[in-house]
Amino acid sequence: MLDDLDRRLLRHMMADPGMAVSALAQRANCTAAVAARRLEKMRATGAFRGTRAVIDWPALGYTVEVSLRFTLDKTVATAFDDFLAAARDISEVIEIQTFLGRVDVRLSIVARDMAHYQRIYRHRILALPHIADIESLMEVARLKRAGALPI
Repeated sequence: MLDDLDRRLLRHMMADPGMAVSALAQRANCTAAVAARRLEKMRATGAFRGTRAVIDWPALGYTVEVSLRFTLDKTVATAFDDFLAAARDISEVIEIQTFLGRVDVRLSIVARDMAHYQRIYRHRILALPHIADIESLMEVARLKRAGALPI
């Protein structure tokens, strides 16, 4: 289980993932060697898997984000595997989630503009295998994206 020092290290890592170990140690009130050992231990147990870049898609010219919910034809035994393999090949798909329930899969797609999205939808999305139904949700505003949990 995590102790108080582990939680302090993780809180500071979530706030600033690019922070150097020495600065992290100073904020968590421990030595750099201790911080490095604790982070390595948390990596080994899977509690901390590393850092990642958070991309600001609009800053890169991708101003449209659409969430597509799919119901797949479950009469085909390989429907999920075939669909997911094909969806992974679409470069504009930035997130894939699977669900239990009426909706089977959700894709998040970014596009430069509506014309670009329309081309992706018509030529790539509609070509995905085993689709029984699609529901599109256009993002209007992102009000919260949690980057950290209260640990």
